[in-house]
Amino acid sequence: MMDWKPCLEEGELLRWQGRPAPRAFVFRNWVHSLVGLLLLLISAYWQMVGVQLAAVYHLPWLAWIPIPFVLIGLYLGVGHVLLARVEWEHVYYAVTDRRLLAQRGLLRQRIDTFALAELTGFQVKPLGAELATLRVSALGTGSSLVFIAIEYPQQVTAMLEAALIDNGHEVSMRAL
Repeated sequence: MMDWKPCLEEGELLRWQGRPAPRAFVFRNWVHSLVGLLLLLISAYWQMVGVQLAAVYHLPWLAWIPIPFVLIGLYLGVGHVLLARVEWEHVYYAVTDRRLLAQRGLLRQRIDTFALAELTGFQVKPLGAELATLRVSALGTGSSLVFIAIEYPQQVTAMLEAALIDNGHEVSMRAL
């Protein structure tokens, strides 16, 4: 687990900390992979045809046209999954008695904060029996924070419901 002490304010207490489930975090955009693999297949065929046309008509630029599409297909097909796996190593979440904290980032880690006093609502998107993505929001400021693919989300949602009640908001259960 991450050491949150440098991030905490004076007298702030850490109540929960966690990380996203690795597979759910890494493969959360699996549809992009399907589209990317299809694009990669089509653009690879286009690349082969372009190379042949460039050789026959002595126009070398024909072989270069499909290259951006091949690269985009590679990124969408497998690249974003590899980047998400590397990013997962640096993703941590925490709930204190005053704030929600989320560390994320691939090259430069940043810590996003959300004051519980601003909380006006949250959404739970179930990903499995004991796995969900939580999105907290503040209607007045428009700010939000997302905890992606956390295990046992009931621990966090209980704290969020208590914060909503403390903020004078009604807690309702609506299906997404």
